[in-house]
Amino acid sequence: MTMGDGAAKINNHHVFDVSIDVLGKQPSMYFDDDGRLKRTGTVWTASAHIITAVIGSGVLSLAWAIAQLGWIAGPAVMFLFSFVIYYTSTLLADCYRSGDPISGKRNYTYMDAVRSNLGGYHVKLCGIIQYLNLFGVAIGYTIAASISMMAIKRSNCFHDSGGKNPCHMSSNPYMIAFGIAEIIFSQIPDFDQIWWLSIVAAVMSFTYSAIGLALGIVQVTANRTFKGSFTGISVGSVTETQKIWRSFQALGDIAFAYSFSIILIEIQDTVRSPPAESKTMKRASFISIAVTTLFYMLCGCMGYAAFGDLAPGNLLTGFGFYNPFWLLDIANVAIVIHLVGAYQVYCQPLFAFIEKWAFQKWPDSEFINGDIKIKIPGLNPYNLNLFRLVWRSVFVVCTTVISMLLPFFNDIVGLLGALGFWPLTVYFPIEMYIAQKKLPKWSTKWVCLQMLSLACLVISIAAAAGSIAGVALDLKVYRPFKTSY
Repeated sequence: MTMGDGAAKINNHHVFDVSIDVLGKQPSMYFDDDGRLKRTGTVWTASAHIITAVIGSGVLSLAWAIAQLGWIAGPAVMFLFSFVIYYTSTLLADCYRSGDPISGKRNYTYMDAVRSNLGGYHVKLCGIIQYLNLFGVAIGYTIAASISMMAIKRSNCFHDSGGKNPCHMSSNPYMIAFGIAEIIFSQIPDFDQIWWLSIVAAVMSFTYSAIGLALGIVQVTANRTFKGSFTGISVGSVTETQKIWRSFQALGDIAFAYSFSIILIEIQDTVRSPPAESKTMKRASFISIAVTTLFYMLCGCMGYAAFGDLAPGNLLTGFGFYNPFWLLDIANVAIVIHLVGAYQVYCQPLFAFIEKWAFQKWPDSEFINGDIKIKIPGLNPYNLNLFRLVWRSVFVVCTTVISMLLPFFNDIVGLLGALGFWPLTVYFPIEMYIAQKKLPKWSTKWVCLQMLSLACLVISIAAAAGSIAGVALDLKVYRPFKTSY
């Protein structure tokens, strides 16, 4: 319901009361203290939003990550990441309001929180990292979607030939097809605001994660043993140097699977008060991270138990051409549908940012601000903006071309996780918390927080180095635009 809808349903007498309340900054029956319609979110809706945002394609690389680290370090690292994420989420929850935790000024986005708590160069730095991360996610999603589309095609081709044809094929046509779909969807303004999109994404991500988990359990039962070792993939299968780099890359893959701090403030902005939004959000963070970690543990550990050292970079492609192949097809279709929507959810903020900047820079430009009305029978006229058409299409084409040049799902996922984890999940929340609580330098809490930040920075650098080494190894045997599976 929009603000207009809400106001239309209130009689004139109440509207008058409400307007006085809003001007006086007092919460009313229908509006919150900032003049916006009353927020209705609860601890359960916030938890659902977080789980929807977190459980994405990152879950598919967890079996590979645990295979690099082994039965002891793998689950331990996952618990460590979940603890760090939960702790920094609680710090971030306190930054939703500036000043008083109950009546202070609201920050509607992560960037707003950085601006009001830190200001200065931090805002620009946060913007650059955030938007680069979103650009990287678009590339990662294009690669993941093409792998799933190819898995469907190869699985059906393999069965049609009775297992005689290995069905090798190029990933390029599938990346181009995904790109064309995204160009169309990116022309829908505020696509990320479509209410059913989050529900579809949640259902799809649970579908493919659950199928991956179920197939892992079936495979373990068929093997009649848990594969894998305490120390992970053995030296011999890979060289000692590769073992080190791959272990570092595994840290990046796990970090990517947990990367959602960037949207926590936006989710908190949907929560009603009282109780204080920060209190609700801390509970929601605990519930959602507990559910997610349990799910990740099951998917990652079962995948490793099923495949051992040979655990694939993308769990669902590891089952290859197993029967029932239709079940794998369903899982892969679910991934593609989820990624089509997720791509838009991640990219629309970047689209909006550039369009707002262009509008402010050239307010009189007809190309940037002019709309062409296109009549669609049976529907409202569609406003076609030429700048939006050109800029969004160019963006999608760029991400598609880069994906075709670097089609290494695992390495890209690890690199994204490494680059986004420390600044967005650890550094900014800690610095904002220190600034807001005015913690004195060298006090015990200040030192502990800085040590946590430093430790996470070291992990991020190691994970980034591992992923870059992985890309470098891939490039040795790689020819541009010629990748086939």
